[in-house]
Amino acid sequence: MCGIVGYVGPREVRPLLLAGLEKLEYRGYDSAGISVLEGDRIDAVRAVGNLSALRSAIGANGGSAAVALAERPEPGTGIGHTRWATHGRVTEENAHPHFDTTDRVHIVVNGIVENYIALKHRLIEEQGAVFTSETDAEVIAHLVAKYDDGDLVEAVRKAYADLRGHYAFVAISASQPGLLVGARKECPLIVGRGEGEQFIGSAIPAFLRETRRVQYMGDDELVVLRPDGVEFLSAAGEPLERAVVEIDWDADTAEKQGYETFMLKEINEQADAVAETIGERAARGVGIDLGDLGAVDDALLRRLRRIVIVACGTAYHAGLIGRYAIEQWARVPVEVDIASEYRYRNPVVGPDDLVIGISQSGETADTLAAMRTARGCGATVLALTNIMGSQATREADGVLYTRAGLEIGVAATKTFVSQIAAMYLLALRLAELRGTLEPKVLKSTISELKRLPHRISELLERDTGAITAIAEHSYRADFFLYLGRHIGLPVALEGALKLKEISYIATDAYAAGEMKHGPIALLDERTPVVVVATESPVLGKVISNIQEVRARGARVIAVASEGDDQIVQHADEVIRIPRTQWMLAPLLAVIPLQLLAYHIARLRGLNVDQPRNLAKTVTVE
Repeated sequence: MCGIVGYVGPREVRPLLLAGLEKLEYRGYDSAGISVLEGDRIDAVRAVGNLSALRSAIGANGGSAAVALAERPEPGTGIGHTRWATHGRVTEENAHPHFDTTDRVHIVVNGIVENYIALKHRLIEEQGAVFTSETDAEVIAHLVAKYDDGDLVEAVRKAYADLRGHYAFVAISASQPGLLVGARKECPLIVGRGEGEQFIGSAIPAFLRETRRVQYMGDDELVVLRPDGVEFLSAAGEPLERAVVEIDWDADTAEKQGYETFMLKEINEQADAVAETIGERAARGVGIDLGDLGAVDDALLRRLRRIVIVACGTAYHAGLIGRYAIEQWARVPVEVDIASEYRYRNPVVGPDDLVIGISQSGETADTLAAMRTARGCGATVLALTNIMGSQATREADGVLYTRAGLEIGVAATKTFVSQIAAMYLLALRLAELRGTLEPKVLKSTISELKRLPHRISELLERDTGAITAIAEHSYRADFFLYLGRHIGLPVALEGALKLKEISYIATDAYAAGEMKHGPIALLDERTPVVVVATESPVLGKVISNIQEVRARGARVIAVASEGDDQIVQHADEVIRIPRTQWMLAPLLAVIPLQLLAYHIARLRGLNVDQPRNLAKTVTVE
């Protein structure tokens, strides 16, 4: 969680830090702050709330915020942070940057310091350190200051050796202008290279408007940034080489492009995201080419005895859809586990098992830990992620990328459908290699998969008035129930999650056949019940469940396939999706549920891009 940005170079620092934080606010927006070196002191401003509060605080702070370039005798040096609270309440004292007792060292941190209590006691006893916050992060500032005798690089290296946990941090010192020192331990930190200036951030959007030349940090690495260059070091202080990579993202992809919110923009980018993910991988038409998956080669895919999928949240729902597809087409048994539970099990996996970790960011702490657990047991691990160079890509035996592009909205939309598309590709590749689908069936399924981007565009281009009308009827409800069976169940789970995330309405999702084992007691005439009733082998069973719902007076909103005339006899309101092969329907069926959640949240006057208590990337346990 949390967003870090840093700059060293000739320009005025504050506007660059604020611009970078704007691009990182999806990572946390409880509070924010910046620290800028001014002469022989560091000027820090912090504020509770989103960046508008910080901007106001900087304006109220007075003249130092407007130091002109001509008046600056030393390079501009500064760090900024936007916070998602883990340790400590949301207060100005707990906002970053944090500083040591003498106010000479300032730091910004993403992650958790697990041994902070022991370190805190030691620093108080040995150094007389005075702590001013409730956070674990503040201990890093005091620790760096303890070791800082004029060499900030060595101080950070020694402090890093004392720390336990998963974190990334950047430090500045009042006595060393023109210098930023960062360290990474399982949380993201990326360098942006400029001409006579350098940037650092938790994610590329922090500096994408300034440079597209980046260098990725690895775990247990330090980075030293000066205006004229960047140096990478191991935790032991040994020099490292890191390639400069040219990012082809356009800065405009981080803007709303005329849409009222990032979420709506990203919903409307889903056809392109799926098309990019499928792309040349399905070009043969009679098979799937996944490219180089490292150790996850054809031989392994032919012989593996079982697949285990580990993921969290929306990615977990994509994994559930992947399970149905793999078992249906490739006849390989699949288990799907919540990563935060799997990591603490003693799982029974081995060399003939493939464990797939699904993480949009490639930095999800629980999923990374689950992947490490599986590798430690001898399993081969495949990362399915959207971000090149992320931690998951470095720790896995192979990588299958989605190609969704930047997603700024906290509630996942286009990354979810891209994950589903990637799981379909893997399932079809397995079926091809293992000979479990007849060639003509394999060919027709691939052909229909390639049509899905057009089907998504068709769906999004329709008049969405019906969905808006349903939202207007429903947005005051206190409770929603979502139901689905078989391949429709993960869609119901994801639809319910979207509604919870952005509208804050109490929502439950169940396998429809389980409804009479408890949830049916919740139903009355005020309850909207959303049912995924697309064409499938279990549609008749779903209709029976709908009848049970209506017998209790609840109002049924059904997502159904075009051409299904019987559903109108059973549902109060119907949302249609284009017809496709029933196993592929989730890619279409989830989109009306995204839009329904979106319109309900907007009618309730809520900020869908920044839902309360949530952040885009969960890099803490």
